[in-house]
Parts: sequence; C-alpha cells; structure tokens
Amino acid sequence: MALTAGAHPETRHAVTQLRLLARASNDVDFHPLQVRNICELTAFNYTTAVGLDRFFPSVTSEEQHINMIKGKVENIKDKIDGNELDLSLSNLTEVPVKELAAFPKATFLDLSCNNLTTLTPEFCSLTHLIKIDLSKNQLVCLPEEIGQLMNLQHLDLYNNKLKQLPVGFSQLKSLKWLDLKDNPLESTLAKAAGDCLDEKQCKQCASRVLQHMKVLQEEADKERERRLLKEREQEMKKEAKQREKEAREREAQKKKKAEEKERKRKEYQAQMAALAAQEQQKKKREEKKKRAAQNQGKKTASESVPKAKRSICSLFFSLLIKLLLLLIVGVSSVLAVCQLTELRKEAFCVPLNIHFEETVRWAQGLEVVQQVIQKMSDFRT
Repeated sequence: MALTAGAHPETRHAVTQLRLLARASNDVDFHPLQVRNICELTAFNYTTAVGLDRFFPSVTSEEQHINMIKGKVENIKDKIDGNELDLSLSNLTEVPVKELAAFPKATFLDLSCNNLTTLTPEFCSLTHLIKIDLSKNQLVCLPEEIGQLMNLQHLDLYNNKLKQLPVGFSQLKSLKWLDLKDNPLESTLAKAAGDCLDEKQCKQCASRVLQHMKVLQEEADKERERRLLKEREQEMKKEAKQREKEAREREAQKKKKAEEKERKRKEYQAQMAALAAQEQQKKKREEKKKRAAQNQGKKTASESVPKAKRSICSLFFSLLIKLLLLLIVGVSSVLAVCQLTELRKEAFCVPLNIHFEETVRWAQGLEVVQQVIQKMSDFRT
C-alpha cells in the first residue's frame, strides 16, 4: 500500500498497512501521533521531506533502504539511544535475549511491530527492564515466568492475540501502566482491563488487572492445595491399600508357614511313632530271646550243678592231697637230712630224730602198717 500527497489528512493515522510513502515535491506535514501506527512502512521516496525520518527512525529512503534479516537483528548497539533500545519494525520472530542481556542500562525495550508469537522463559531473565512495548505483534500467550520481571512498570500489549494472562502475572508488583486493547481477551479479564485510551485509564488497567490476577492466583493456589490434598489423600489411600495388601500377604505367608510347620510336625510324629513301634518290636524280640536264653540257661544250670559240685570237691581234694604230699616231702627231707647227714647231732635235729623214732615205733605197732610192710616185702621177693 502507498500513500500519496493527495490523501486526506484525517486518514493518514489509520493506514496501518502502509509500506511505501512517496512525498515527492508536495508540501505534506506529518505529526507523530498521526503516523505512529504505520508499522509496515519500510521505505519512502522524498525530495524535500525534511525531518520525516525523525518520525520513522527505523525507515530509510528508498535509495538507502537496507533489508533486515528476518528473525535476526544485527548491530543492536546501534539501536540504543540513551536508556531506550528500539527493535521495532525488525521482522523479529523471536527475541534475541542473550544479546539484550549484554545491555542492562537499556531499561526501555521497544519490540513493537514485529512477528513475535511467543516469548521464551529466558526473556523473563531481563529483570533490568522497566518499560516494554510489545504492541502490534502476534503474541498468543505470555510465559508463566513473567512475574520475574520485578522492575517492570510499563507494559504495552496493544493489538496482539492474547486471550488470557498467566497466573504469574500477579507477581509484577511494580507494574503501573498496562495496555491490553485489541486482544481477544476472555470476558472476565476484558472486563477487569477496561479501556486504555489515556494515561489514567492505562494506570487503572494495570491496577485492576493485577488485582484480578491476584484473585486468580489465590484461586489457583487453593486449587493447587486442593489438588495436592487430594493427591495426598489418594496417596494415603494407596499406601493404606498397599499396607493392607502387605498385611494380607504376611498373614498368608504366616498361615502357610504354620501349615508347613504342622505338616512337618505330623510327619515327625509319624516317624517317631514308627521308630517307637520298631523299637518296641525289637525290644519284644530281645526280651523273647532273653527269656529263651534264660530258660535254656536254667535248664543247663540244673543239669550242670551236680557236675560243678563234684568238680569242686575233686579240686579241693586234689589240692588237699598235694598239700599233704608237699608236707610229707618237706618233713621227709628234713628227717632225711637229720638222719643221714652229719647234722643229726645238731640241736634242731635231735628233737626231730627222737620224734621220728617214736613215730616209727608207733607206726610199726599198727596192724595196717604191718600189713603194708608185709605186702611191700612180698612184692620185693
């Protein structure tokens, strides 16, 4: 779209789609308020358009027009004027946060008339910003972290595609000025925002929206608490069920162990009973054998008692005879020594010889001895 010098002055502030402005040799005067909405203007042709460039600082003449790379801004330092960084009309699709962070003294950031659809959470790290102009973009949402912009006082969101604001918006405690016009806001937020046609209304908009968002924040906190409470209750129920399950499993295991123990006890008792029966039978057999042996022993003893008595008597008589013979031999030896050797005259032999001679005379007087002597004499002859 192009605007020539013949255009009616009252329409000049409404040509928001204007891209080329040809002033030629016409004497057309422009006021900043009339042309501030011409966001698409990228070049103009002029002959004596003195001072027009002060209304369009980002627009050069057609002969000197420089096209900017879409989505990228080069030479940001050249865009800084005092504390203002002007990146409007730059065809941006994303904000160069890393580059902007290098200039903390630029507290006013103008990003109007670009192609921004979202802001990254990193954008909210630019906490040095006091004033931000995001008007005439394609923003459909703001990051939840926007509440981190603690120093933000002025926020222009005019002519975007916002339907609602994040709950974190309520944390912008320094916000004093807000414009939400020409956004498809949901009804309650639109009612809270109201109009922003002058300074007073924009300040009231900031106050009312912050209050509205604080209410939403409180409701969200309560909802989160209810959700957490519900989750805790569910977790407790789950833990209780788990404990009941574990208790049942323990009880089942305990019962199983008891049954197994009872089975083993019965098996052991059966084994012991069998062993006892075997032992009893063995004992009975042994007792039977013992009784049989005893009976046999009694029978044998009864038969062997006379023999034993006879044997004992024979043994005693034999021993007695041997002792007697030994005594006789001993006495005979002593008598022989005392009768036949030179010892007969000794004192201990004299009595023995006397007794021997008396005994011989006594024996000779006995009839039995005389018979024995006679038989011996007969035997010699």
